Amino acid sequence: MSASRAKKEPLYLVRNSTIHGRGLYARSFIEKDTWIVQYVGEKVDKDESDRRANALLESSKENGGAKVYMFILNDKWDIDGDVEWNDARLANHSCDPNVEAQTWEEKEIWFVALRDIEAGEELTFNYGFDLEHWEEHPCRCGTERCIGYIAAEEYWPTLKRKIAGKKAAATRKRKMASSATALTQASE
Repeated sequence: MSASRAKKEPLYLVRNSTIHGRGLYARSFIEKDTWIVQYVGEKVDKDESDRRANALLESSKENGGAKVYMFILNDKWDIDGDVEWNDARLANHSCDPNVEAQTWEEKEIWFVALRDIEAGEELTFNYGFDLEHWEEHPCRCGTERCIGYIAAEEYWPTLKRKIAGKKAAATRKRKMASSATALTQASE
């Protein structure tokens, strides 16, 4: 699969994205179930993957940018896609994606079209983040389905409750501050 795909002209172009930084865009019409681009990089074991990801996240606290390109390959290995020749690392997150990551024989990761994709459309997938640091990952996809944060769809019900709780706490805080201000003004 990968050898024959590598020889053909890519099905995508790299250009600036309205979602974030640069992104991948369909060069021409792409039919549903088409294998579009392979996610490539260094194959690393889980311990090394965790070490690299944590080091990048730590340094991001100082420099403000966190570009962790680790992708789960299987139970034992991940792909560190932080290499310049890995165009797939530029695919942005969307709450309403048009591609998904699929593992082929636990050896390769490919982005595959979930539906027909029109020429010029940005290729996006759901990053599948858990909720551990959800507030640190706002979503900028702008789709009608956008939940506001980058998270796997399976976590959306819980995330909606967390967002509602955060909004309710902020409303209570504003009301308490408003009541305190009114009491202060009344006593003057």
